[in-house]
Amino acid sequence: MPSRVVPTLISLFTGAGGLDIGLESAGFRHKLCVELDANCRSTLSLNRPKWKLAEPGDILALSTKDLMRQAGIRKKELTLLAGGPPCQPFSKAALWSSGALKRMRDPRAATLRAYLRVVEATLPKVLLMENVRGLSHGRIHNGLRSLKRGLGVINRRHGTNYRLNEVMLDAADYGVPQHRERLFLIASRDGRTFNTPEPEYGPNRKFRFTSVWDAIGDLDVADWESELRPRGKWAKLLPSIPEGANYGWHTPNGGGQPLFGWRTRYWSFLLKLSRSEPAWTIPAQPGPAAGPFHWRSRLLSARELCRLQTFPDDYQIVGDQRAIQKQIGNAVPCAIAHLLGQEIRKQMLDERRVRRTATFVPPHAPLSPSPVITPASIPDEFHSLLGAYAPHPGTGRGPGAVKRIAAKVA
Repeated sequence: MPSRVVPTLISLFTGAGGLDIGLESAGFRHKLCVELDANCRSTLSLNRPKWKLAEPGDILALSTKDLMRQAGIRKKELTLLAGGPPCQPFSKAALWSSGALKRMRDPRAATLRAYLRVVEATLPKVLLMENVRGLSHGRIHNGLRSLKRGLGVINRRHGTNYRLNEVMLDAADYGVPQHRERLFLIASRDGRTFNTPEPEYGPNRKFRFTSVWDAIGDLDVADWESELRPRGKWAKLLPSIPEGANYGWHTPNGGGQPLFGWRTRYWSFLLKLSRSEPAWTIPAQPGPAAGPFHWRSRLLSARELCRLQTFPDDYQIVGDQRAIQKQIGNAVPCAIAHLLGQEIRKQMLDERRVRRTATFVPPHAPLSPSPVITPASIPDEFHSLLGAYAPHPGTGRGPGAVKRIAAKVA
């Protein structure tokens, strides 16, 4: 008969706890959280004082012997090892800023190797790793390929059969009020196959997408606090862009004035939410002109950011504005973590009585959004930008790419 023992969890790179909150609600009991960042540790201690935080919090300095001692487990006793190593070396943002990713050569990629070290020490029943899509991209220094090789070595040494199941999910397809594509890697010690849960939200599905208005409409006020005021060179241009649009509104392909060339800026530049649709991905470290911004041309509040990541309303994030944005932007939506936790129990642990529930998903709002805000006129200070602009010439042909190629040739 299937075991009725409560499944246990060790969390690596815990962050603000989005993944852990969802797994907790799906029935997993925490044995240990490993997290280095002081703000994240404060957030975890405030909201879940009973969760044990590893000492030291740096996984690169924490021996596997100490980790297992603090968790109170022996080899093969742990049910689930979960975590999302820092994704910056594999992100699209890193590709935009540098033109070429160091990937596994990036010092931050050492966290992937640390994850494998803990896998070999604990040999849990199930592994769960979350990362950006870029982990599986690239011809060389491929993070996913490195993980597969590492698990192959562990299998040969210990007679296990960890085989990665690659699950690519857009959170909006599962009720989260945010389009957020992430790669989840799931493997069981006995080599089971994990089937991706059927999406239930979106066009021609069981439910419509959960919109931004569903999630944060009740927080909408015309008079917002001064700390939510955008800053930087482009802040005054934001009110001239309609909700649901970005800088592309002010290109020859948009409906505004020609201030920029088509596709000559990054997608999130001056990007504003549409109340009737899910949000775009909440970033961890946006620049001053990077959205998504509120439809009222302001920054999103901490509570609004938490709602879009499906954190419970009583969950508090510790730190200043930058630290709060980073913690929330790096988190896994609690609703997605809950769903995966349920499916792992059902598919990998033979707990057939587990039923799929959409916990943490905001209910659809019964009221329609207030009238759309009319875009403002372009401030005088931006009139000097009016002109004829050519579109971006294509991938690998822009000014930055040409400059990097020239530097390599030289």
